[in-house]
Amino acid sequence: MSFQKAAEELFVTPSALSYQIRQLEDHVEQPLFLRLNRAVKLTEAGEQLYPGVHDGFESFQRAVRQLMRSNQSNVLVVSSGPAFAAKWLAPRVYKFVDAHPEIELRIAANLKLVDFNIDEVDVALRFGEGVYPGLHVDPLFDEVALPLVSPALIERFGGTFGRAEMEKVTLLHDDSTSFMTEVVGWNTWLEKEGLDHIDGSKGPRFNHADHGLDAAIDGAGIVLGRLSLAMRDIRSGRLVAPFDTYVKASAGFHFVAPPASMDRPHVATFRDWLRAEADAEIHEVSEFLAAKRSR
Repeated sequence: MSFQKAAEELFVTPSALSYQIRQLEDHVEQPLFLRLNRAVKLTEAGEQLYPGVHDGFESFQRAVRQLMRSNQSNVLVVSSGPAFAAKWLAPRVYKFVDAHPEIELRIAANLKLVDFNIDEVDVALRFGEGVYPGLHVDPLFDEVALPLVSPALIERFGGTFGRAEMEKVTLLHDDSTSFMTEVVGWNTWLEKEGLDHIDGSKGPRFNHADHGLDAAIDGAGIVLGRLSLAMRDIRSGRLVAPFDTYVKASAGFHFVAPPASMDRPHVATFRDWLRAEADAEIHEVSEFLAAKRSR
């Protein structure tokens, strides 16, 4: 709703833009904009025209990107959240690269939701509740979380860590789950453990799950850590799970792609590899939880 900003975006002068808009209005024989003092506003005719024009430009963009990607048939671009990319995907990706050297894998790590019509992305790995209308969705695994703490912090508490220490330790919060229908947070876990007299709202908050895990590794406190992201740190001994009580999230990880992309061999190859890795993750987490319950 700014001719000035539109002109900047299109790399033309404001007067050139105004001239083209007047030509368009002459062509459709009715005004499309109301010219106000310091702004413009669509007329009823403009509102009616906008959706088709918007869809048309998206189609142009999609066609051009598809043409450009056809010259990069060996490239596979995977979008992932930063925490999942750092803690889960990156440590495993060498297996895919070794097994499929013909595919040039590119990982785009960010929290931005992908628009497959515009962004140069082939598939996305997303943490959510699985509602992605119009897209092909494969569930990978559900998510569970339980308290995780560093061995060094346990030593500072005298070498043991139990219910009494929970009343003294700093709680670290992973706010990356705050969007869920059933939020996985400290209050949920404390109530389940019978420690609901502890205020589960206090303590530092992190909007990236891996940041909370890293803070716990450095001894800043105890984090309610998501196991899919923490298993590598648990295996290495950087984090310890002092309790066997866990909470299950209403969200999980999903493979997401446009239906038309599923016919591409590289996409199918990556999905099959990812499914095998996810199955191994499910098995490892199940064994870990079972071992804790049996102690």
